[in-house]
Amino acid sequence: MKTIGTANARTPIKLGLLLLLCPILLWLFLLVILPQLTMLNISLQERVAPRIYEYGFSNFIAFFTEPLYWNTFLRTAIMSIIATILTLIIAFPISYYIAKMLRGRAKGLLFVLCLIPFWVSELVRTYGWMILLRESGVISTFLQYIGLVDGPIEFLYTDATIMLGLVYSSMLFMVVPLTSTLDSLDDSYIEAGYDLGGNGFSVFWHIVVPHAKPAIVSGCIVVFMLTLGNYLTPILLGGKSSLWFTEQIFTQFITRFNWQQGSAFGVLLLSISSLIVWLGLKLSRQSFSKVMS
Repeated sequence: MKTIGTANARTPIKLGLLLLLCPILLWLFLLVILPQLTMLNISLQERVAPRIYEYGFSNFIAFFTEPLYWNTFLRTAIMSIIATILTLIIAFPISYYIAKMLRGRAKGLLFVLCLIPFWVSELVRTYGWMILLRESGVISTFLQYIGLVDGPIEFLYTDATIMLGLVYSSMLFMVVPLTSTLDSLDDSYIEAGYDLGGNGFSVFWHIVVPHAKPAIVSGCIVVFMLTLGNYLTPILLGGKSSLWFTEQIFTQFITRFNWQQGSAFGVLLLSISSLIVWLGLKLSRQSFSKVMS
């Protein structure tokens, strides 16, 4: 009788948990898993005649045999890695200052100031940079006004401008996990490090960084994936010479109406970027469940 009563008590709990999970599971299936499976199915189709398709790997082979596609992806991946590293370098001192140097309202105020730019869409923020950096923009006009330059300067359509936009658009996704993790670091550990003869660098490297390592890895994963899949920022700030891989996907789908090739590029982008993230987790000796917890 005791066993039956326990089983009956657990049944409503399991049912309630299942009902709570249904929305997120349905969302994952309909908006994530199902579209990816559909894209994989389309990517394997080869057009042999009008409205006649056969399954094969020619769309994937084209990626590796065409230098433009491979070089564009390689350039995109390298710039995304550089943008991730720069974002980490800039975000870490900001996060440390918010978490450890500020108290009370000042901490909340500075954190809100970091959030405010992300209350508007990425398109609006990118156009803001274009207004600042274009040939007739604010910065060029100001430099001419103070006499540093003789004529207008075009800051747009360079790799440096693309990198600036990528770092700016990804900063919040590095600051938030770092701030939360560093805020949980007990100040007594830092004080003990100094009491035992450590200097600023040794305390930072042996106490602060190990504590923040999960947040560093999780922030780098999010920033890298968002940067690699970014479309608006590289295209608007880099122009036609941006050579960003998402532009190749857009061209295949929208310009050439080649959904098979575009789907193959999308599957490859997800697969190779996931492989890069897996390698990063292995090199950092972190597990995905730990850094995302």
